Amino acid sequence: MKRMALTLASVLSLALPVSAFAADIPVAPGQGSLAGAIRTAEAGDRLILQAGTYGGGVTLDQTLSIIGQTGTEVIGPDEGSVITVNAPDVTISGLTIRGSGSDHQNIDSGVQLTKKAKGAQIIDNRFEGNLYGVDVHGAKNALVENNTIIGRRDRLMNRRGNGIYIWNAPGTKVVGNSVRYGRDGIFVNSSRKNVFSNNRFEDLRFAVHYMYADNTEVTGNISIGNHLGFAIMFSTRVKVIGNTSIRDRDHGIMLNYANSSVIEGNIVREGGEKCLFMYNANKNKLLNNTFEKCQIGIHFTAGSDRNTIAGNAFVGSKTQVKYVGTKDHTWTGNYWSDHSAYDVNGDGIADQAFRPNDAMDHILWTQPSAKLLLGSPAIQLIRWAQKEFPALLPGGVVDDAPLMNAPQALAPLAKQASLK
Repeated sequence: MKRMALTLASVLSLALPVSAFAADIPVAPGQGSLAGAIRTAEAGDRLILQAGTYGGGVTLDQTLSIIGQTGTEVIGPDEGSVITVNAPDVTISGLTIRGSGSDHQNIDSGVQLTKKAKGAQIIDNRFEGNLYGVDVHGAKNALVENNTIIGRRDRLMNRRGNGIYIWNAPGTKVVGNSVRYGRDGIFVNSSRKNVFSNNRFEDLRFAVHYMYADNTEVTGNISIGNHLGFAIMFSTRVKVIGNTSIRDRDHGIMLNYANSSVIEGNIVREGGEKCLFMYNANKNKLLNNTFEKCQIGIHFTAGSDRNTIAGNAFVGSKTQVKYVGTKDHTWTGNYWSDHSAYDVNGDGIADQAFRPNDAMDHILWTQPSAKLLLGSPAIQLIRWAQKEFPALLPGGVVDDAPLMNAPQALAPLAKQASLK
């Protein structure tokens, strides 16, 4: 009878969720206290870390939560990752994490999530000076939210680690983080169905660097003063919506072998070289974006074709469109700040089509030394002839229904007010 009772109790314990037995365990600071608490904890326990300093270099092999208070620091031994998660449904929150190693091969990180760390939540932490901030290495459906990540500055930018590295982690969401310094803000490789939204990136190489990552959303992010804002490469069916790029040095948005994607409601402003660069990017929809005050508004080349480009505002760039080719591309319903046009019937559409480039532009792009002749009467005569006789114009971009007024971009106005 006693044996039967024990067996029944065992069966019931298996039927109950782990959380039914979970406990909140207070942990005092000290070099080995966190590692000791992890060893003695039961699955589902919450380790509540008091303010103070704890030794890192720890691994979680069962489902636990590590919750810090204001002033809680976990410092690694400058070797390996500070916290490695090797179990599902782990939560790490409220910590300041520093002291990772410097090995790129092992991706030394503040927090490293292995493929067993499905559903992990890394929330409201501060990462300082780690090689990588958070490495999501195969952990499906992870959440990285509201963290501040300050990367390394003690080496050349290309030799630093990324703020957040995503590899083969379908369903992972990166939301509301602030990333500064290091190499790339978010680097994604060989993943899918991810969401990257409402993050802020500063002083990096790329804000978001995207490779082989299909069916993903990049929405509401802000990139300020990076070398490149949003680089979408070798990916299909990506939604890049409502992002902002301010003073990014090379490109605000780059589409490189990016196909069947939607680029909508983004603002790129005061970029150094190109607001938008498209290289062999096909069948994309570029709608209601603002490209403002770059050297080149949009440069597309290498066979980019069958793209829908409508409702965009091209404002104040030195060259609005750079396209070197003989094929005609018809865009419809964009605003061009340098288009001197009339609207007699008042329908908001200019009475004449707009061609942003002519034959002389093609010559100047392919033969830069020809710029010495820009002020010559011969150049002015050629441009006059092209204007009077459009049949002389080469293939290129034509907007057949240019707008008289710039459309309203979709990037949140509240964010714009905070950009300095």
